[in-house]
Order: sequence, then structure tokens, then C-alpha cells
Amino acid sequence: FKSNLHKVYQAIEEADFFAIDGEFSGISDGPSVTALTNGFDTPEERYQKLKKHSMDFLLFQFGLCTFKYDYTDSKYITKSFNFYVFPKPFNRSSPDVKFVCQSSSIDFLASQGFDFNKVFRNGIPYLNQEEERQLREQYDEKRLQSNGAGALSYTSPNTSKCPVTIPEDQKKFIDQVVEKIEDLLQSEENKNLDLEPCTGFQRKLIYQTLSWKYPKGIHVETLETEKKERYIVISKVDEEERKRREQQKHAKEQEELNDAVGFSRVIHAIANSGKLVIGHNMLLDVMHTVHQFYCPLPSDLNEFKEMTTCVFPRSTSATWSPQSKVNLFNVCCAEMMKAHHSLLTGLQDIINNTSLAELEKRLKETPFNPPKVESAEGFPSYDTASEQLHEAGYDAYITGLCFISMANYLGSFLSPPKIHVSARSKLIEPFYNKLFLMRVMDIPYLNLEGPDSINLSSKICLVVQPKRDHVLHVTFPKEWKTSDLYQLFSAFGNIQISWINDTSAFVSLSQPEQVPIGLRLSKEFPAAFTEWHGRKMALNHFPDKFGKAVNTSKYAESYRIQTYAEYVGTKHEEKQIKRKWTEDSWKEVERKRLNTQCISYALQNHCYQANRFNYNLDKSPFRNGRELYEGSISDSSAKLFEVPDTW
Repeated sequence: FKSNLHKVYQAIEEADFFAIDGEFSGISDGPSVTALTNGFDTPEERYQKLKKHSMDFLLFQFGLCTFKYDYTDSKYITKSFNFYVFPKPFNRSSPDVKFVCQSSSIDFLASQGFDFNKVFRNGIPYLNQEEERQLREQYDEKRLQSNGAGALSYTSPNTSKCPVTIPEDQKKFIDQVVEKIEDLLQSEENKNLDLEPCTGFQRKLIYQTLSWKYPKGIHVETLETEKKERYIVISKVDEEERKRREQQKHAKEQEELNDAVGFSRVIHAIANSGKLVIGHNMLLDVMHTVHQFYCPLPSDLNEFKEMTTCVFPRSTSATWSPQSKVNLFNVCCAEMMKAHHSLLTGLQDIINNTSLAELEKRLKETPFNPPKVESAEGFPSYDTASEQLHEAGYDAYITGLCFISMANYLGSFLSPPKIHVSARSKLIEPFYNKLFLMRVMDIPYLNLEGPDSINLSSKICLVVQPKRDHVLHVTFPKEWKTSDLYQLFSAFGNIQISWINDTSAFVSLSQPEQVPIGLRLSKEFPAAFTEWHGRKMALNHFPDKFGKAVNTSKYAESYRIQTYAEYVGTKHEEKQIKRKWTEDSWKEVERKRLNTQCISYALQNHCYQANRFNYNLDKSPFRNGRELYEGSISDSSAKLFEVPDTW
């Protein structure tokens, strides 16, 4: 990675646009993928579900393909990269990242020939911005200590100017170390002394002892063996040599820190370029990229939009600022282009399957013209006929080809038609920073730059606020399957079912006029359906007894139907109640805290009075007061440590 990083920077600098793709250790840690991408999710719901159930997985392969148009030969020159990424801790101060894996995802990638050894043995490390900032502060603090008056590079922050106190069981060990150093200083031949590997506590004692006993004349540093064992090296040096070694050490530390930042440097370069980034169904790719290489995702969708589009300035020397108004990525989703432009050109009738492989095949056919593409010398030359799907670099390459074909297709509607449409064309701008929402039936994309709307042209704006008056929300027993729902709504013709979880789903009717009839199912016909359901359960689970009387009374009122508007209203009320509970609970916490402080003061005052007059308490004039205190304390003692039910 280090030896090729300059090639990555050069490719980013000269490119017209990039395409990216990621491979992950899993998709969902709880709900099925179908429930995770429900057809009636709002953008907020989709973001919250992905944030909750997908961010503990690891993006461990990142594909980047850069595209540069050669006007002389009317072709694109590509440079493809596959980055295997792994958060390997480079020292004891670096983060020790925890992540999860999903067996189905690992099995799938293994079947595609994914090289897991390359990830875990040779994966490129990375740090997010906060981790990098903390490590740089640690290095700066360490360097300041080393440059302090009379302080050496190995001086601990807690080093005293007087002899260090050594535990009895370590005195013999330290004495042996001091004896070896004395021999080194008296020797004319030996210049260095390698101590045996020892514990961290013993190394600390060595540092503290040598700092006090040998303020000048030696240089001390800790090294690591191939087996990760840490040991101390002591060298005889004069002051000039000591300073030279300090400079070498500082340069080495900076190199180590840059190595630790690792792959994040590539993401920074992409972001700082301000160029267009293409992806296919890329919401998850963008979320993981921000989460892993910049900072944890915010809880609010609007904050996520702001973070993704406004958080990073273009200047490479600037630091992160929430007030910055510069794009992280000028994002354009290939899937989004297809969904968006179909409203104008009927493109959706031309493209029926939008999986990446099928999309690439369809865009080679009429009315599209596949672009002329050539790999740069020394870079992977992909052959789409052999299909290397789910290698991130190849998927990024295919995504870029799809973008070029669709962009050029837009140019065919101009007068006169335009054969080549660049990534900076005004035709492409309406698609910037809009991420396709997979499987959502009536909200085509997430708009990172503002409200979720579609700008078809300067004269047309379609705001996405679906009424969903044809959608019903149904709750039912956990045992129900899709066939049960189809049976329940069999009289309504063609319906669409979107599962929410094991006990609820959305049912989309073909016509809004059918909704009142559907609502009557839950009020007038539950017995008939539950009788059928009971017999169906008996057939499935007790075939030998089928035909006998089945008691279906336990299934009575086993499902509930409400309109989508009622469902949203109920969720809003629950959210308000939860917020009120939280606010009231914290008020209760504060009230009890103040009460506890008052009682604690009373206890202290009581103890003071009791100690003061214990020599003759029975005859003391405070006797009645003591009884009064004891009475008030006993009444409240049971409540001293109560906490509210909801925090």
C-alpha cells in the first residue's frame, strides 16, 4: 500500500470521476434483509435501521475505479484498485476495534473466491478522524516531554527527580539492569545493550530508574521482536548523537502514525478532490465509509446528510468543522439515475432488471451505446465476459461503465444529440447527492442536500410525500406466513406485502377504494378467518388428527388491521409518550437527588449532634430532637436509593 499510494493519488488527481464499491462482513445483525429494506420505509426509518443493524459489520474490501476521458481517441482510460482493509492495531495506544460477521455473507464471499487471509494478515489499517487526532496529541505530548528541561525521550510523565521507590520483589531485577549498564559504560568495545524482554511494569521501573541515575550519556528506547515481545535497548551516546537519534525517532513515529491512518488517506483524497463519485445501491457504502473512516454516524438523518455533504472542507490542510459547506462526495447513484430519468423518457420500460450484472448487459444493447474503455498500463484489465462480480474493484468498474452508458443516453435527447456527456455536464447535476432507496415502492431516493424531492427540471419539482392511502398495516401471530396474508386479502386481487418483522407487515392494495373494505376484515370477519387459520394449523402440525373438531377460540381477534395514517399516528404518539417519560424520569431523578442531599445533610447533622452529646444522651435536651430525626429518617430510608423505571 505504501509503495503504491502515490499511484492512487495520481489516479484520483487526473480522473474525471470515480466509481466505488464495498464488500462487507455482513448486512444485518437482526432482521432479515427483506425486513431491513421494507418497501414502505421512510428515509428516516431506512437510515435508522441500517445504522442500528449494519454498522457493526466491517467494510473490509473497498473497490475504486477512476475514469479519465481521452478526447483524442474518444475513449475512457481506467485505473482500478482493490483495497483489503482491516483495523489492525499498530501499537498499544491504537484502537482495538470490535466487529461482527454474518455467516451467510462470509459463505457467499468464500464461494466467490474472496481472499480472507489477505484481509486479516495483510489488510490496510485505518483511523477515523477522532482516533487520528488523539494519537497525534499523544505523540505531540510525548515529544514535548522529551524536549523539556533536562528530560530525556524515555522519561515517563510521572518520573520523579528523586530516587524511585522499587518494590522488594523487583529490587534484584533492577540492580542487575543497573550493573549491566555500568559494565556498558566502562566498556570501550560495546556501544549497545539489549535487555531481555520483560513486563510493562518492569520497563516502567527501568525508565524511571535510568532517568534519575543517568540523566546524560545514554539513549534508551523500546523495540519489539517478531513475536511481539517488547524489550529495551540502551546505547552510549554523546549529546549530539542523542539529539540525532531523537530526530530519527520522531520521524519514525510520524511514519508509524501515517501508516496507522492508512486507507483513510485514500478516502480523504477522494473527498478533497470534490469530484463525482458513482455507486450502485450505494447508501450502505456511503454509511460505512463515513462511519469507518471519519466518525460514528449521528442519530439523526438530517445530521447524517449534513455530515456526508458538508463536513469536509476542500482544503487538505483544514480540519473538520461542522460549519464547513463543502461536499464530502458529489455522489451519483447509478440506480438513482435509472429511477429518476424514467419519469421523463420511459427508461424503466427499457430496463427491467437493475442488478449490477444484468444492468451492465442491458446497457450494451440498443438504444444504448457501450463506451470505449481501456485500462491504463500496469493496471487490471477486466473482461466483462468473464464476470468477476463481488470483487470490489470489478464491481466499481462495471458501475462506472453503466454510468457512462446512461449519461450518454441522456445526451441523445439533446438537439443536436451529444455522443459524449462528461461527468461535469449540466445534464448530470440533477442526480448529484441522491442515493437510491432499494425496494422502497414510492420514495425513489434519499436526497443528501435537502428535502427528499425530485427536481425533474427548472419547471418541475415532485416532492416525495406519498399519501399511502392504499396501504394497510397488519399485526398477526408469529406463526403466520406470507400465504396467510394472501389468504386474508384474497378477495382484493393483486396485493403487495412488505414484512416489517415476524408479527407485522404492510399490505398494499391495488386501489385506495378497497381500504374501507379491508378495515372491515378486522371488525366483522375475524372468526371466519381464524377458523380457517386454525384448521390450516391443524393440517400442518397434526395431519393424523385433521378432520376432527378444532377449537379456534384461542385465535379469535388474532390479527389487527389499521390504515397507514393510523399506524404513523400511533408511532408518533408512542414517540411523544416515550420522550415525556424520559423527561419526567429525569425530573424525578433530580428531585430524589435533592431529597437525598437533604437527608444526607440531616444524617451528618444528626451524627454531629449525637457525637457531641453522647456522654449523657438520655439526659440531653436534644433527646426529643434525636427521636424526631430518627422518625423522619426511618420514614424516608426505603426511598433513598429508588430510581425511576425509565431512564
